[in-house]
Amino acid sequence: MDDVLKAILVVLGALVLVGLLVVGFLMWRFKIPPRGLVAMLGALFYLALPVDVLPEAFLGPIGLVDDTGLLAVVGLWIYKLVKARQKLVDGGVIKSPPR
Repeated sequence: MDDVLKAILVVLGALVLVGLLVVGFLMWRFKIPPRGLVAMLGALFYLALPVDVLPEAFLGPIGLVDDTGLLAVVGLWIYKLVKARQKLVDGGVIKSPPR
C-alpha cells in the first residue's frame, strides 16, 4: 500500500508541474492578465483535488462532466480576456509590450 501511495503522489506531482508549466507558457505567449492566472491556477487546483462535485469513482465517465465544464468556462473566460486586451492594444488605449 505504501508503494502505491508514493506512486500516486509522484504522478499527481508530475501532473501539477506540467499544468504549471502550461499555465506559465500560456501567460507568456498570450499576455494573459493576472486574474486569468488566478482562474487557471484555481482550475488546476480543482482538477488535482481528490474531492469532486461529481466523483468519478462513483459515476465513472459521467463524473468528468464537472471537470470538463470547469475547463470550458475558464478557457472561454481567458479567451475573452485576451481578445479584450487585444482590442485595447489595437485601439491605442494601452501599449503593447515589446516582443
